[in-house]
Amino acid sequence: MSTGTDPLAPLAQLPGVPDAVAEVRKAVDRLYGHRVMRRRAAEVTSESALRGARASAALAGADWPLEEVRRRSDFSADPESRTVGAALRIAAEAGQLLSIWRHSPLQVLARLHLLAVGDADAVAGRPRQGAEGAEVLFPLDLEPVESVEADPAAGAPVAALPPAPGAEEVAARLDQLSRLLIARADGQGVGTPALVVASVVHGELLALRPFGSHNGVIARAAQRIVLIAEGLDPKSICPAEVGFAELGTDAYRRALAGYLAGTPEGLAAWIGHCGRALRLGVRESTAVCEAMQRGMV
Repeated sequence: MSTGTDPLAPLAQLPGVPDAVAEVRKAVDRLYGHRVMRRRAAEVTSESALRGARASAALAGADWPLEEVRRRSDFSADPESRTVGAALRIAAEAGQLLSIWRHSPLQVLARLHLLAVGDADAVAGRPRQGAEGAEVLFPLDLEPVESVEADPAAGAPVAALPPAPGAEEVAARLDQLSRLLIARADGQGVGTPALVVASVVHGELLALRPFGSHNGVIARAAQRIVLIAEGLDPKSICPAEVGFAELGTDAYRRALAGYLAGTPEGLAAWIGHCGRALRLGVRESTAVCEAMQRGMV
């Protein structure tokens, strides 16, 4: 950090990444230019949060229909209900944590975990310690929806994810990630695209699984916070969580395995996957805007 250079900058030049960045930027700009955004942006933000929370909960094992999530008021009856409730609470507060994120990302991550498990839980907001393990990231297999573009790596075997790192390694890598993000907030590395930064934060949190539970929901929420902080999606209207769910869990696992491998090809594939998910989130909110324009919402 002392050199003032951004260690993420080389990732932006990996094969395929500049195109992914450009495609995302074009899609997001088109959504922000929609006429509905001029007068109903707050409603689009709220709907994006709801749909993103539903999708993130589905990826975490609670695949409920959107209308069921919208209808329910009690999310404490069983594990699936609690998973949906956790995703909704995190989605509702994530956008309000931006000022804290800029100078203390780890504090925000702790807050997201507390929101997920509730303050009555003895480990709320505390990273794993000692030999404590982490819940599996993908407890439910979601098939890709028919309307999404085919996964470039479809058909390739999906390797099992390695166990979560130990507590000491998690603490060291979280500290490194935090320092990198704080440096960016201080003006270092501002040229690295938001998609790249958000993808790395997302991937690193999935790799580390710093908490005993809800790591996937927290990682996806952290990506959303980064996209707001970096200025790509300041109104938080692009629910990438919807895209990750629509692309299916096999593609998600396969792309994450590429990130964990740390090869140029693997990192580029992960960033590309995050870009496709974000564009599908844009498609979801564009449909919401179109429905609002027709008076259907």
